Amino acid sequence: MDIFKKQESKVRSYSNSFPVVFQTAKGCWLETAEGERYLDFLAGAGSLNYGHNNPVLKEALLDYIAADGITHGLDMHSNAKADFLHALNDYILAPRKLDYKVQFTGPTGTNAVEAALKLARKVKNRSTIVAFTNGFHGCTAGALAATGNQHHRQGAGATLTNVTRIPYEGYAGVDGLALFETLLSDNSGGIDKPAAVLLETVQGEGGLNVASNAWLQRLSALCKAHDILLIVDDIQAGCGRTGTFFSFEPSGIEPDMVTLSKSIGGYGLPMAVVLLKPELDIWKPGEHNGTFRGNNHAFVTAAKALEIYWSDAQFETHIQRSSSKVSEVLQRNLAKYPDLFVQEKGRGMMIGIECQSGDIAAAIAKTCFANGMIIETAGPNDEVVKFFCPLTITDAELEQGLNIFEGSVEAIAEKQFKQAS
Repeated sequence: MDIFKKQESKVRSYSNSFPVVFQTAKGCWLETAEGERYLDFLAGAGSLNYGHNNPVLKEALLDYIAADGITHGLDMHSNAKADFLHALNDYILAPRKLDYKVQFTGPTGTNAVEAALKLARKVKNRSTIVAFTNGFHGCTAGALAATGNQHHRQGAGATLTNVTRIPYEGYAGVDGLALFETLLSDNSGGIDKPAAVLLETVQGEGGLNVASNAWLQRLSALCKAHDILLIVDDIQAGCGRTGTFFSFEPSGIEPDMVTLSKSIGGYGLPMAVVLLKPELDIWKPGEHNGTFRGNNHAFVTAAKALEIYWSDAQFETHIQRSSSKVSEVLQRNLAKYPDLFVQEKGRGMMIGIECQSGDIAAAIAKTCFANGMIIETAGPNDEVVKFFCPLTITDAELEQGLNIFEGSVEAIAEKQFKQAS
């Protein structure tokens, strides 16, 4: 561990919660050099929806590398890129009757958000973006301005501007959309007409807050009525995490833009895209670029993941069945330990349980780790325990993880009882 303490910046975070050195990973498991095995209920914060070293994806990648396939090509054409675009259209866009152009940005989610915001401002010739309380969109300047979390915002060292924030559904009992519409319609409301509204339909880092279908439909109609673009940030909630490939599918809305990253690469390889309606594609060549906007290795595994997991409805059915099993356990613990828990949160396998405090959530996560499972927290005060295992998890592995969770909760409850006595 000495080399990490000596050389690595203090900005690291996950390693503080899980202070071991991992050597190998397979499926839902991480293993240290000493042979200690941990169930992974973090999954790269949603970057490993198909598990660690997925054998089918690995085989496709190794074959491509062995054939000296293009690794880096800026935004030049390649067979790997063509295969991905075909797969995206054939398995995702066409079946959902969605017509989007694809922009390849820098390889991280925040790069996609930056590109979407820049394009929205360019299209509408307006500078303001509307974002929501508890939203998280990245840590580069533009995306960070749209992020609500103060811990991340204070890292900027500069004023974060050109974003108007309104209450998300359920926030402090305020009808944020009614307020938004009133301000837009009032010449003295003091709000600059925005170029776009940016949101997560399920807020990941914000605490697994879920926007209802009715609320999303209201927001979409409001944006259309006022000539405002709607951008859905599906970086964490997309690629099946909420039960459908896109998180917004159950609502029936069609965003003007969608940002994807994390599991879009399939294998955990860096990749990010913006899906945009064709009429919005007013970029001039090279006007927004980036050296690593052509990760061909990610194109290979992304295309294969779409082919094997999204060519029929079996994978969605598996996700929904897994979600029901997690929900059953969460509901049982809610009823059994009202002093520890508040409510179940989230949707699909982007699900968790809100604790009475961040200290309780942290204690549960720490105890889970001691018992062989990696699980993290979210929310304004880190009060939500997040179940973010790979979507490919088997029933037996899921049951094993849920048993670890329940055992850890029982240990925390017993400890609190003894302290109270």
